[in-house]
Amino acid sequence: MNNIIIMEEKIKIIIVDDHEIFRNGLKMVINRFHDTKVIAEASNGKDFLALLDKYMPDIVLMDIEMPIMNGIEATKIALNTFPDLKIIALTMFNEEAYIQNMIDLGVKGFLIKNICKQDLNKAILKVYEGGNYYSDELFTFFNKQMTKNKKTVNKADELKLTPREKEILQLLSQGLSNKEIASKLFVSERTIIGHKSNLLSKTGCKSTISLLSYAIKNNLVSI
Repeated sequence: MNNIIIMEEKIKIIIVDDHEIFRNGLKMVINRFHDTKVIAEASNGKDFLALLDKYMPDIVLMDIEMPIMNGIEATKIALNTFPDLKIIALTMFNEEAYIQNMIDLGVKGFLIKNICKQDLNKAILKVYEGGNYYSDELFTFFNKQMTKNKKTVNKADELKLTPREKEILQLLSQGLSNKEIASKLFVSERTIIGHKSNLLSKTGCKSTISLLSYAIKNNLVSI
């Protein structure tokens, strides 16, 4: 008989997007997942911030471009008040100018709006468990964009990165998870998490996503 893990409570999600049809479709998909439910929705950042006084979600799916208050400003205010709030940015390829702003604020992931439901579920679960998630399409695009503006000075020596830290950073830039890196390097996943923590501390980054952005811009990894 298979063991089935049942969560005591479903993952609570708030959707923030100014397109009602998109919100409704996203809500329908999320509510059909076994472990998730949409507890509230908003059409702009201002309404979202008002909801936080009443609801405390596990995850926020945040559109970037919205009227009245955009996702960048709403994310900044929300994370200043609730630093542990887990926000996943919803984006389109034509919004690359705003991506770095969301990275710097400390969002936990990026999803392209045409994401399939399987990847949506995977993203929610991964971020809920403390990880980061970005759509594969966005990661490839993001790497190309950041390479165009990459600095010529190598900061590895200045940051005093160890050979192992450099190796892990390179593997992270290839989109590997903690578990996959641990398997590749024949060490425990806890060891990888420890090295990532050191990398975040040395670079002053808030998340894996911001760490990758920093690494690409400062020529710390090869793409």
